[in-house]
Amino acid sequence: MKKNSSLKTQKRILWLAGTFLLLFLLLAIRVAYIQFIDGGWLAKEAIEQQTRDRMINAKRGTIYDRNGKQLAVSADVETVSLSPITVRENGDPQKCAEALSDILGLEKESILEKINMNTSYVLVKRKVEKEQADAIRAAGLTGVYLDADTKRYYPYNNIASHIIGFTGTDNQGLLGIEQKYDNILKGQYGRIVTARNADGTEMPYKYDRYYTPEDGSDITLTIDVSIQHFLEKHLEQALTDLQLGNGAAGIIMDVKTGEILAMATKPDFNLNEPFLITDPAVKQKIDAITDSKEKGEATQEYLNKLQRNKAVIDSYEPGSTFKIITSAMALEENVVSLQDTFNCTGSYKVAKETIGCWKHAGHGILDLTGALMNSCNPAFMQIGARIGQDTFYKYYKGFGFTEKTGIELYGETSGLFYPAGSFNEVELATASFGQGPVVTPLQMITAVSAVANDGKLMKPHLLKNITDASGTILQSFDPEEVRQVISPQTSQIMRSLMEAVVSEGTGNKAYLEGFRIGGKTGTSEKIPRGNQKYVASFVGIAPANDPQVAILLLLDEPPAGNHMGGTIASPLAGKILDDVLRYLDIEPEVPTGDAVEGDAQVPHVSGMNLTEARQTISQSGLRCVVEGNGSVVTAQVPNPGVTIARNGTVIVYTGDARPSNSVQVPSVIGKSFEEAKSILEKAKFQFHPVGIENTTQNALAQTQSIQPGEYATIGSEITVEFSYQNSTPVTPES
Repeated sequence: MKKNSSLKTQKRILWLAGTFLLLFLLLAIRVAYIQFIDGGWLAKEAIEQQTRDRMINAKRGTIYDRNGKQLAVSADVETVSLSPITVRENGDPQKCAEALSDILGLEKESILEKINMNTSYVLVKRKVEKEQADAIRAAGLTGVYLDADTKRYYPYNNIASHIIGFTGTDNQGLLGIEQKYDNILKGQYGRIVTARNADGTEMPYKYDRYYTPEDGSDITLTIDVSIQHFLEKHLEQALTDLQLGNGAAGIIMDVKTGEILAMATKPDFNLNEPFLITDPAVKQKIDAITDSKEKGEATQEYLNKLQRNKAVIDSYEPGSTFKIITSAMALEENVVSLQDTFNCTGSYKVAKETIGCWKHAGHGILDLTGALMNSCNPAFMQIGARIGQDTFYKYYKGFGFTEKTGIELYGETSGLFYPAGSFNEVELATASFGQGPVVTPLQMITAVSAVANDGKLMKPHLLKNITDASGTILQSFDPEEVRQVISPQTSQIMRSLMEAVVSEGTGNKAYLEGFRIGGKTGTSEKIPRGNQKYVASFVGIAPANDPQVAILLLLDEPPAGNHMGGTIASPLAGKILDDVLRYLDIEPEVPTGDAVEGDAQVPHVSGMNLTEARQTISQSGLRCVVEGNGSVVTAQVPNPGVTIARNGTVIVYTGDARPSNSVQVPSVIGKSFEEAKSILEKAKFQFHPVGIENTTQNALAQTQSIQPGEYATIGSEITVEFSYQNSTPVTPES
């Protein structure tokens, strides 16, 4: 019996030992699972329970123009957040909600809802200005926090909006350079990690950890904000004056480097309010939509169209501007010489198709210069036939029309063309005068710049360099030659041909006195043909003998009947180039035989438009310097009638620009001698009367040398001419 009892005891001990061993193994497995499988997650959860982590936005890098003018900057603002648990446990929820509501302009009930949330952190408002942030600090609200943040600001509002782009609420780039180089501009986030007690409330500040944000890098663009202004000003005016149905686009490029000096699309938008609809007609139409989903879609569709960069994304048939490219092909291949002639009878038959010229009566016999000057389609069809399909395609590809240029913007398209070797005789004929190829404005100006730049195709680019906060250059973007397309000799001939187009041909309205401009006009009918929708364009170079800049203008859907490139695009190009060339200090050439010695009298140009004033001053043998951005001269220095050395300078003031120490000239017309004298002397002008004989009685002012309302330097002499009214002058008694 004892033996059996001992055996049972041993079994119990073994069973208990086995049970304990099994439990130990299960516990070990559980501990191992927690340690190695759930360990990371549990540690994270513990940290989240014990800390609160607030992100701090880095200061976004500045975007500059080529001259260091700020195009996009980040202003200091703050983010307001709160800890609901801390407010409820240690603060006053009602007081907190009322104060934040008053200061931030938010609904009190909305803030109370956030305070009652079962969370450790909730955002109240972003982008809070300093005055509001200081008011919150002064209120001493427990559980409410203010963290440094930045707000993007664009000093020039609409200027270069499609290039620069804008940012969203989280400071992320949403368009243009802001989007393309978001990673470079945005920098690295900072953090504030705050320790919390078991009940969720925060521990003293000594337990906080602050991780400093790293500011973003700065970007300097190739664009010149002044040239951008000239381009946009004239395009904006054309949009209204020409009643363009589908907007306009323009590009100004440095011929030798490929740098984009200006690029614009109209209509545009204000970068500081990119989602605001400012067109009253569009706003009224969208506001009338009752369905919220449909309204949202209509709004987004309009904004997408408004933010579309026509110069880079849209494609069009270049029309007669493409004749520059066809001419360059033919000359380079020696299939045409300047002495060759072509007969235009008003149409030309290719295969079974008869294709007309814009001049129905025909141009008669033309050489190459005449064909380009008169934009003769039959002549270019004959030239295209000499080039042939394969060679035509080779140069078409060589000039970059079959690929994207690689500009530093999203959304660029590459245009369309017939597949290599598969376009027929008729398609070759029409392509020779620009109907059939579909290109982007950027491709077109890049190709024409290559024609003018000794045949070198340059890659167009918008970035000059990237720098850090201290100004150290991190990366530079040098001019990049893509390939040599034509020879320098062919390029020289083409520059002369393009100059002839402007001086004597269809582009004559782009002509500027004293400057050598080269270019070509274009008019293309949009597909489907017959819809009476056109694109008028102009592409040019200046100066033609040593090209510095190229310009392309695209006017989309002008009214039928006033849609020719030579009629509406070339004069617009002339106005823009007039501003640009003088801004760049590219001197007009003095006409041969003009005197350059001796004195000249300063002409009266106040009140004239800028073009008339420049011509008048130039004809007087003087130089003109323009101050301001207006189109009408409001003041000049020196004053009219002053004699200065020939080739001297006359400064004209436009817009808001005024000469220093200048005041507006009062009117003395119709005033008596004494009244006129008193008025001018009070205004601090010198009074010089003429027409007075031996008495001032009954003498009334008829004219004054500086017109009323104009600005003149204090102390200037104003000549007033008098005449006698209603009586004969009386000789005073001796």
